[in-house]
Amino acid sequence: MSAPLPRRKPFRFGLQASNPPGGFDGGAAAGERWRALARRVESMGYSTLTVADHLDEQWAPIPAMVSAAEATTTLRIGALVLCNDYRHPVVVAKEAASIDVLSGGRLELGLGAGWMTTDYEQAGIELDRPGVRVDRLAEAVTVVKGLFADGPLTFHGDHYRIDGLDGHPKPVQHPGPPLLLGGGARRMLSLAGREADIVALNPSLHAGVIDANAGPSATAEATDEKLRWIAEAAGPRYADIELQTRVHLATVTDDRMALAEAMAPVLGVSPQDALDTPHALAGTVEEIVEQCIERRERFGLSYITIGLEAYEAFEPVVARLAGT
Repeated sequence: MSAPLPRRKPFRFGLQASNPPGGFDGGAAAGERWRALARRVESMGYSTLTVADHLDEQWAPIPAMVSAAEATTTLRIGALVLCNDYRHPVVVAKEAASIDVLSGGRLELGLGAGWMTTDYEQAGIELDRPGVRVDRLAEAVTVVKGLFADGPLTFHGDHYRIDGLDGHPKPVQHPGPPLLLGGGARRMLSLAGREADIVALNPSLHAGVIDANAGPSATAEATDEKLRWIAEAAGPRYADIELQTRVHLATVTDDRMALAEAMAPVLGVSPQDALDTPHALAGTVEEIVEQCIERRERFGLSYITIGLEAYEAFEPVVARLAGT
């Protein structure tokens, strides 16, 4: 049984680009390429440029978001997602509100519990079990929202203690920048259903890496189950939630079945499941347009984020669907 669909929302497309085209070679030239990319995706009709939050070779998300915002006028910017374990929520609230003011209200605030084991291992950060990380994130969400609101916040939790702090500046968007939470397991998606404006559907990343073990949690049937979890936690507000997915395989091709057959073993699923997963879009432009429409009808997915390798090929898809 499928979950009830959220109210149908217009299509939006995001680009996840955590480093500049061509990498970091050339020093300051990397910054120029980053700003040029932001201007380019804005002109192509993409809604949002997002940055991940990992400790390997990529931008630090906060300055990268500010730089992209300064280079554009309408493009929304965001983190997909800030890792809660790397920064205190009081700092997150101040930085997020500042970015929202500096950008004229264009921030989407993505927060996550942390998952990639190499980040923790290489930086010497303790990786707590998933339940502890999700509980800590839930408290962080309360703190961030409280500091966006008018007046001082007092909050005493198991992980954070805030005493009479009034967050400043206040964000331009009210009651705050749209909050994005997501995941692939029930506990995280339930938190997202209760608290988020945008819920991101992901494969399960409990292993700390993206590999074939994640594939079975990314099928269409698994997605139906995730939507039921979200709907149960959200209650009446489910109708207003925007559903997002990060498409990890986005390819314009005349032979989508051959691609599916090649990718299925990597994903740990059948070729048909590889075609049906909401985390892949493959085919001709017309076929991809049809897939997007079908997935909005079945799952309510309207906010689609792809990677840097595919954004130019997807320009005609964005032109056909964005805003419809």
